[in-house]
Amino acid sequence: MEQTALFTIFGGTGDLAKRKLYPSLFRLFKKGSLDYRFAVIGTARREWTDDYYREVVKESIQELNPTSDEAFAFASHFYYLSHDVNDAAHYNELRELSNTLDEKYKLKGNRLYYLAMSPQFFGTIVSHLKDQSVLTDTGFNRLVIEKPFGSDLKTATILNEQITTAFAEEDIFRIDHYLGKEMVQNIAVIRFANNIFESLWNNRYIENVQVTFAESLGVEDRGGYYENSGALRDMVQNHILQVVALLAMEVPTSFSDKSIRQEKIKVLEAIRRYDKTEVMKNFTRGQYAAGSLDDKEFIAYRDEPNVASDSNVETFVAGKFLIDNFRWSGVPFYIRTGKRMTEKGTRINIVFKQVPVNVFNFNNESDNNVQLAEQNVLTIYIQPTEGFSLMLNGKQIGQGFATEPVKLDFRQSEEITVNSPEAYEKLLLDALHGDGTNFSHWDEVRNSWEIVDRIRVAWEHFIPSFPNYTAGTMGPNEAFDLLKADGARWIWRPEQWYKQRNKLDY
Repeated sequence: MEQTALFTIFGGTGDLAKRKLYPSLFRLFKKGSLDYRFAVIGTARREWTDDYYREVVKESIQELNPTSDEAFAFASHFYYLSHDVNDAAHYNELRELSNTLDEKYKLKGNRLYYLAMSPQFFGTIVSHLKDQSVLTDTGFNRLVIEKPFGSDLKTATILNEQITTAFAEEDIFRIDHYLGKEMVQNIAVIRFANNIFESLWNNRYIENVQVTFAESLGVEDRGGYYENSGALRDMVQNHILQVVALLAMEVPTSFSDKSIRQEKIKVLEAIRRYDKTEVMKNFTRGQYAAGSLDDKEFIAYRDEPNVASDSNVETFVAGKFLIDNFRWSGVPFYIRTGKRMTEKGTRINIVFKQVPVNVFNFNNESDNNVQLAEQNVLTIYIQPTEGFSLMLNGKQIGQGFATEPVKLDFRQSEEITVNSPEAYEKLLLDALHGDGTNFSHWDEVRNSWEIVDRIRVAWEHFIPSFPNYTAGTMGPNEAFDLLKADGARWIWRPEQWYKQRNKLDY
């Protein structure tokens, strides 16, 4: 179904716009979700013309193999306006161009403003949009903003107060691109559409939950950003806590953005707020040193561009969340995320408890084949592969009752994965529909910052011993000791494969 709107992209010359937004809009255009009745205004400080801007847009979609006619038709809807976000007069120009395009393309006053630039300008832009009457009163006005949403609870609250002077909460779409990923959205289906899992999805049957967001890359050219962020703010406050909320929430009364949001907020409110002593017991951090993996050499974080030589910024976080409600009391949610880890991968492991009486756990001297059965584990693969697996126990062929793990495994084919909608494509379409299901509500953001701020403040009182893990490994020893103290272990250990083959030495 065709959607009608004027997109105004602040930061239209930037990397995000070229890598994600323009290709995603083209996919929507090619599928018919956008047709004739849409237009895009790109704004930035650079002095570009419409023609030059359209060439940039065409170049950004080349990997999608458009025909020349498709590329021309798509790019013809793009207009450029050189713009200083601090200059009120420029918003008058924006208003005039917006009204002209609204009339030309019959857009019914529907406006979507995408702030693809530094968060320090969000409040300024929103204030001017309101004060210079750029907002329309005949259609919808929706605001899409990128993370980070503040740097702590205080700054996030100030930012939220600024943008809500012009936009209602239901018209604010805070992007978390992980919420647009297929398998993240699949978490609810796996849970609520399969009684075999939902009936066991509680502290009676689940021993622990493990969430891993691993990056094999270092900080690359983002050293300057990472020095002001670190893994805690960059990953835990948004992506990881959003996934934890989806895993732990109660069944919503309906599959609507309002009902799902209510249940996610309840989970975030129930996550235990640690004091400083509890933070040091339940969370650990790390920073990568130089290392090698599979004959590839990696430099230390402190040697990366735009990183201080004595930096104490964390590139790795591991920790344990506890959720104080009836369903999850006593079940640890272990999380870890880091740069320069062994493999790139985002996955969830649901570790089920052993059966109360396991007849295979006795020591039978007459049958040396009898061994301890493994725990059942449900794994949800989010990226780079998509799918899920269930680890069960079966009997080895032959005499006795020796058990062996049996994996029931489903992975999406490469063809389906490649051709499935990209996260930004789905999120842009959701914003056009006014569907906030896969975006962060302010109450979610507020609770997440409350949780993360306690960890950050506790860490400020202790100078870490960095670097403390070798590039190419799965983090510092303390991350493994964290689970070992509870009698648990990380399920995903890709470094063991490399170590067994002498491709990783540490």
